Amino acid sequence: MGRGKIEIKRIENNTNRQVTFCKRRNGLLKKAYELSVLCDAEIALIVFSTRGRVYEYSNTNIKATIERYKKATAETSSAYTTQELNAQFYQQESKKLRQQIQLMQNTNRHLVGEGVSSLNVRELKQLENRLERGLTRIRSKKHERILAETENLQKREIQLEQENAFLRSKIAENERLQELSMMPAAGQEQDYNAFQQYYARNMLQLNMMEGMQPSNYDSLLSSDKKSPHLD
Repeated sequence: MGRGKIEIKRIENNTNRQVTFCKRRNGLLKKAYELSVLCDAEIALIVFSTRGRVYEYSNTNIKATIERYKKATAETSSAYTTQELNAQFYQQESKKLRQQIQLMQNTNRHLVGEGVSSLNVRELKQLENRLERGLTRIRSKKHERILAETENLQKREIQLEQENAFLRSKIAENERLQELSMMPAAGQEQDYNAFQQYYARNMLQLNMMEGMQPSNYDSLLSSDKKSPHLD
């Protein structure tokens, strides 16, 4: 029967842990040696124990292998161009933005009462509190707008009353000026009427005198002479 698999986790027993370390360290060094021989690979192996002891293996010079590793990793890191780095950055930012957009869309749907069946009691309570806070802010802003509009209308009313009073005073002033300008014309009309009446009376007397007979006219003159005159 084969040995069963063991769980890969830290061994708590110090003795068992030390025994396992020695066995697996030797097996790892053996595998590294076999890999270097069979595949002609350049290998450098470094192991530190819990007590600080170092174990190493290299089929060449271990320092040269480490320098080669450093150079290879440096070339790999510098192989990324600026455009590639920018592309990676923008991809990450785009992913974050898509997640934020999705979250905001879900939140908006929840605020209008859609998709709430998938929410638990705690999430529903949070949504309810958010809606109550939003309604409070909306009512406060609405009240402020109503007060501001009322104040503006009152100011406008006062302004219109002042303009109306100013227009009434202008109209009254114009009427007084018209009356003053018509007064001389009215006097002339009265004089003209008086003249017409005087002229009519005189014409009537002349017509009457022209229509009398000579005898009547002489008798009228004699009667005028006989009538006593009062001093």
